[in-house]
Amino acid sequence: MQHYDVIVIGGGPAGVAAAISSARLGQKTLIIENGNALGGAINHMLVLPFMEYFTPIGQEKPGKPRMLLARGIFKEITERLYALTEELEGENARFNRLPMFFFNDEYMKIVLSRMVREAGAEVLYHAKFLDCVAEDCEIKSIRVAVTSGILTFTADEYIDCTGDAEVAYQAGFPTRLGRDSDHLCQPMTLCFRVGQIDVPTFKEHRREMHHLYLEAKERGEIHNPREDVLYFDTVDPSVIHFNTTRVIKRNPVDPFDLTKAEEEAREQVFEMYRFLRKYVPGCEKAVLLSSAAHIGVRESRMIDGEYILNQEDLIACRKFDDGIAACNYDIDIHNPEGSGTTHYFFKPYTYYTIPYRCLVPKNSRNLLVAGRCISSTHEAQASYRVIPYAATLGEAAGVAAAIARKNGTTVKDAAVPEIQAQLRRQGAFIEKEPDIEIPQE
Repeated sequence: MQHYDVIVIGGGPAGVAAAISSARLGQKTLIIENGNALGGAINHMLVLPFMEYFTPIGQEKPGKPRMLLARGIFKEITERLYALTEELEGENARFNRLPMFFFNDEYMKIVLSRMVREAGAEVLYHAKFLDCVAEDCEIKSIRVAVTSGILTFTADEYIDCTGDAEVAYQAGFPTRLGRDSDHLCQPMTLCFRVGQIDVPTFKEHRREMHHLYLEAKERGEIHNPREDVLYFDTVDPSVIHFNTTRVIKRNPVDPFDLTKAEEEAREQVFEMYRFLRKYVPGCEKAVLLSSAAHIGVRESRMIDGEYILNQEDLIACRKFDDGIAACNYDIDIHNPEGSGTTHYFFKPYTYYTIPYRCLVPKNSRNLLVAGRCISSTHEAQASYRVIPYAATLGEAAGVAAAIARKNGTTVKDAAVPEIQAQLRRQGAFIEKEPDIEIPQE
């Protein structure tokens, strides 16, 4: 049985940022990942691009046209991606400088691996979290399955970055699934990529494509309930990334439902590919290149923490005294029952903060949760669930675990001002910068 100061379960953006923060603060840290690389949904679910993580600050500040809300370790990650891309590709480097939307996910794997190793954290790949022993709101040990059997680990602090709140759930902490009314979650999506597209022609006819798509649905050629075709550019100018399949009314944490979702989504991929080849200009010679290894999950379990973030907090752009991250991505809800996607867009210069209490399962002594499964309602989760903010939440959890251990306190009683001060030293954004004057309405 091996012991660590901090164990992070899940190697996605939240887990990576948590492990880097913890290790940099002198904690013996292990990050446990089920796959063969760090990146989580970026690798397993082909999630791309980074969604917006900034707010404009006005033309009166020519040197600072945008105020980035996801900084700290996430900013380091993007800068390392820029540098590696430019090193390998030179003047032909293809990515968006600020904010960097699409990116090369293969480069991401090596960047994250290097950053975690440089911080001093250990990584264990091909290790699936099984269960834990917990007493009196404290985790005593965890078990993971590997090819040689089952390993048991102990730690002073644990951070659940599984996305599905697996550790919190197994430890007996209260969780919620989906929206309160019927526990339906946002739809799952299997992302896929299509190559050999004449992209300029494809984009020139994108409005026509949407009409053709609706007509194909009426004829029964398309069974996808989504109302339109969602796609993004990639680092290859002839490849389009499609985030457009939609599987509804399936439970992401029920293995039988998840299996059915994978099969339904794969059928939708082939329907969509056939549609592109048959009807859409620019796709006559298109080639289906790949689909994700795991269907994309927008929402599943969330913990009931010391505070439950809600939609009213977001719309009011509430700033919490124990805020540890700032966010203003729109409240982006894909209909759990069928067609339609609703949005609430934040006004320029506005954002809300996420309280530290949302990372703490109710009465937890040594478990924190980071990523899309923190404590919130269905509606609030639709805003902070994207990659940049998952990383900021992970960074906060890593700092908090290190400080709680250093001070000998429970994570519930961790010194929030000390956590906030350390996050600021790491370059994280929590609230308004003193040198930026945000206009008042």
